[in-house]
Amino acid sequence: MSEGDAVDKLLAELSEFERAALEAFERASDAATLEAARVRFLGQRRGWFKQLEQRFRALPREGKRTCGPRFNEVRSRVREAFSKAQARLEQGAAQGGQPEAAAVQPTGGLRFGGAAVTAGRAEAFDFTVPGKRVRRGTLHPLTHTIEELIRIFGRLGFELADGPEVEDEWHNFEALNIPPEHPARDPNDNFYLDPRRLLRSQTSTVQIRVMERQRPPVRIIAIGRVYRPDVHDATHFSMFHQIEGLYVDRHVTLAHLKTVLRQFAQAYLGPDVQIRFRPSFFPFTEPSVEVDMSWDVRGGQWVELGGAGMVDPNVFRAVGYDPEEYTGFAFGLGVERLCMRRHGIHDIRLFYENDVRFLKQF
Repeated sequence: MSEGDAVDKLLAELSEFERAALEAFERASDAATLEAARVRFLGQRRGWFKQLEQRFRALPREGKRTCGPRFNEVRSRVREAFSKAQARLEQGAAQGGQPEAAAVQPTGGLRFGGAAVTAGRAEAFDFTVPGKRVRRGTLHPLTHTIEELIRIFGRLGFELADGPEVEDEWHNFEALNIPPEHPARDPNDNFYLDPRRLLRSQTSTVQIRVMERQRPPVRIIAIGRVYRPDVHDATHFSMFHQIEGLYVDRHVTLAHLKTVLRQFAQAYLGPDVQIRFRPSFFPFTEPSVEVDMSWDVRGGQWVELGGAGMVDPNVFRAVGYDPEEYTGFAFGLGVERLCMRRHGIHDIRLFYENDVRFLKQF
C-alpha cells in the first residue's frame, strides 16, 4: 500500500470512528452503557482510538503532516462528547431522576474514566488504569524470633507458660531468694506502681507461679516483656523481652543445662556456635553461671547470652518443693540480644523506632 493510500484509509476510519463514538455517547442512558462505550472507543489498551493512534505514529513525516490536523480534531470532539455525556448522567443521578435526553454543558476540563454509580452518585473510575500494588506487611523481627524460640524449645520438650507483667514483691523478689536489702529491689532500679506492686523486672516470676500450682516434673519456658529503668543506648532499653527456662525433676544436673543450651544455640544460630559457662552469682540459682557464645570459631569474640544455674534450694522451699528430693536448672536469655546476634543488628533501639526501612528487611 502506497503512502497516499494509507493516509486516505486512515482519514476514512477517523471519520467512521468519530461518527460511531459521538452516536454512542449521545445515546448512553446510564453509567454502565457510557463506561462500555468509553472502553470501546477511548480505552487506553484496546480502544478504537488507541489503534488509530498507533497507525498514525507509523506514518512517514509527510503522512503525519497531512493527517495530524484531522486526527487532533477528531480526538477533541470525541473527548468533548464523552465529557458532556458524563456530566449529563451525573446531573441526572444527583437529581434522583432519569437523565435528560438533551446534552448539558461540560462541567470543566476533560475527565478520563468511566462512571460507576455508588449510593446515588456517579464517581469516576477508569478500569483500564493499571492497579496499585498492595504492600504486604510482615511480622516484627522480635515476633519472628519469639515464634522460632518457642518451636526450638518445644522440640526439646519445654512447654510455654505465661504470667502477668504487673507483679507483687513476693513473686518478683522474695520467692526468688532476693532479700529486702538486696540492691535489685531498689525503687530506682524498678518501675514500682505502689509500695507492693511493680512491673516485673524478669520473667523468673513465671517459674514461681508455675511451681506454686504444679508438682514436678516441670519443664517450661516463659517469654515476655520485662521492665527496667535503664538509660537507652545501643545495648540497653527500659523495656525488652526475655525468655526464661526451667526444668525441675529428680537427678537434674548442670550437665543437662549445658546440653539444652548448646542444642538450642546450634539450632538457632547454626552448628558452628560454641558456648561456655563462666562462674557468676544470682540469688535464685546456686551454682550460677554466665552463658557466653562464640559464633565465629576462627577466633571470634565471646558474647554474653544471659544467666543460668541450678535452682537455689531456698526457691524450692518457697514454693513447697523438697530440695533434698528435687533439683533443677533455670536460665534467662535476652530475646533482643539473640535476634541482634543472628541478624547482625548493632542497636537495640532499632526494634522500637518503627522505621519501615529497617522493619521491611525481615
